[in-house]
Amino acid sequence: MINHLIDRYCRVVETLIALALAVMVLLVFGNVVLRYVFNSGIAISEEMSRWLFVWVTFMGAVVAVKEKAHLGTDFLLVRLPPFVQRTCLVISYLLMLYCTWLLFSGALTQTLINADVEAPVSGFSMAIFYASGVFFAVSSGLMLLRQLWLVLSGQVRDEDLVHIQESEELTQIDGLHLDRSDTYK
Repeated sequence: MINHLIDRYCRVVETLIALALAVMVLLVFGNVVLRYVFNSGIAISEEMSRWLFVWVTFMGAVVAVKEKAHLGTDFLLVRLPPFVQRTCLVISYLLMLYCTWLLFSGALTQTLINADVEAPVSGFSMAIFYASGVFFAVSSGLMLLRQLWLVLSGQVRDEDLVHIQESEELTQIDGLHLDRSDTYK
């Protein structure tokens, strides 16, 4: 049930990312065309593109937390026994939750401070800009708490304790499986 809810939430976030990217492309491309062809531009275009970029970054980070796609290294972790791996995973979740709390408290403070401050071009509240950090911290914090609970309650198998994802380049290289003997004939 909760997994289904998280999946649906992340699909909505992914859709918002796609929409934001489309709007960014339209704003920036439209502004470039207007500047070079008509020697004019849309003043709000740069500000909105910058804000959308920040929001896309934080929304993408939420999806990355859900998919456990953050960067890491397993050089030492894979050599440890499962109990120590589990302990390291709990410590890493606690550290991530602490960092998320720091981000939440800082972003919330900035959002509240800037609630009455208007953006220079659009006149929108600057709180919208800083609310992206609050959005990320709340969304990822809840996911991290759930993932921590799954580890602490023993619902994560020993084989699933290492969450490191291979880089795309290594995966592609491993997938090639070139036979070098054919190359030199």
